[in-house]
Amino acid sequence: MRLWNRAKLLAAYLGRRTRVNALPVEYIVETTAKCNLYCPMCPRETHKQPKEDMADSVYTRLVEAAGTSAEHMMLIGLGEPLLDPKIFDRIAFCDQHKVFTLLSTNGTLLDKTATERLLDTNLEHITLSFDGSTKESFEFYRKGAKFEKVRDNFVHFARRKQERRSKMQVVVQMVRMERNWDEVEEFSRFWRAVPGVDEVRVKADETDLMRPDAAHAPQDWQHPCHYLWRGAMYVKHNGDIYPCCQSYNLGGAPVGNIGQSPLPEIFNSTAMIEMRQAHVSGRAGDIPVCANCRTAIPHPILVAGSLLFHGRTVRKLLPWVERLAYFGRWSGLLRPVDDQRRPNPGLVNIQPK
Repeated sequence: MRLWNRAKLLAAYLGRRTRVNALPVEYIVETTAKCNLYCPMCPRETHKQPKEDMADSVYTRLVEAAGTSAEHMMLIGLGEPLLDPKIFDRIAFCDQHKVFTLLSTNGTLLDKTATERLLDTNLEHITLSFDGSTKESFEFYRKGAKFEKVRDNFVHFARRKQERRSKMQVVVQMVRMERNWDEVEEFSRFWRAVPGVDEVRVKADETDLMRPDAAHAPQDWQHPCHYLWRGAMYVKHNGDIYPCCQSYNLGGAPVGNIGQSPLPEIFNSTAMIEMRQAHVSGRAGDIPVCANCRTAIPHPILVAGSLLFHGRTVRKLLPWVERLAYFGRWSGLLRPVDDQRRPNPGLVNIQPK
């Protein structure tokens, strides 16, 4: 079923069809809108969030509707996943439907108990967000977090993963911004030496809050955005569904609500079809949320590759593909936004161990 779903998505994307007889392979699912930090680069600082979790009925309906076609659900959003009291149950529910799960955490709640509970699950991948190699830069970008505590939580988690011989993929990630721009080397050196860390990632800031002057060049729109076909669609805690996470962060409207409409109907809603039409005709820049998007646009070759394999395989190959696409002989297959502040913008540097 999943292979056939991917085949139909690939045919629709390459054929530039605006109506798709398939469902996305990836979803970003915000199981909680609660967070315990203030981060100046986070969209929740301009999109105020309620202190609410996703209702069981909404989550169940989503997973059951997508369960035979979805390959990954990223249980993240504008909240801290470990503030969701049912996060471990949600991982297990996806596992029952053979859907792989991913988390990203700020680490403040990743104590010894949470570490063991997470390692007891079949979580596929976890991103440990650590924006800086110094106390000053880290605590500027992660207000409310303590540098030493979060660092120690992450080190402990990675080591326990190693000791338990868990297959969970552990990625330590820094978003490169003004105050931590020159800390990449030290950041990479420290985390590459920690047992249990599989990848060290330094990526570009894809929000619009810290660099409002960055934007895609007109020629970037020659290829349709894969999000509108492959996903990941963004599901808010209240069930509202957006074409992607950026469409919510940039003030776009939902294209449906999983509690009110069937998932296939939402995926082929009038709004989704109109967005695809704009992209295939080279008019993506006419859509406000797309014009202001900071996400890199992959070449159709990369999109096709991401649909030829199961999402689990794609995740394993992604670090190498991104590295080659940004820095190697495949340079140009990813179009990052233009950031005029630094000579080498659009950085995405993933270093597998």
